[in-house]
Amino acid sequence: MRREKDRSGQIDRRRLLKGAGLAIGAAGATSAVGASHAVAATDESQPQQQAGYRETELVKTYYRSARY
Repeated sequence: MRREKDRSGQIDRRRLLKGAGLAIGAAGATSAVGASHAVAATDESQPQQQAGYRETELVKTYYRSARY
């Protein structure tokens, strides 16, 4: 038998867990969408820099002093 109590103003456990799961999913989706918009905005506003090795004057001086 099921006991029913007067729970005016209270949320049952199942409804609370469903709501928490939906809230977490919505927050994750929102942050993923926000992050993709932020990446797109920074890509367009800043020129792309070359990554990797650059032979600057300092490096050339080191090579001369180390006799490479």
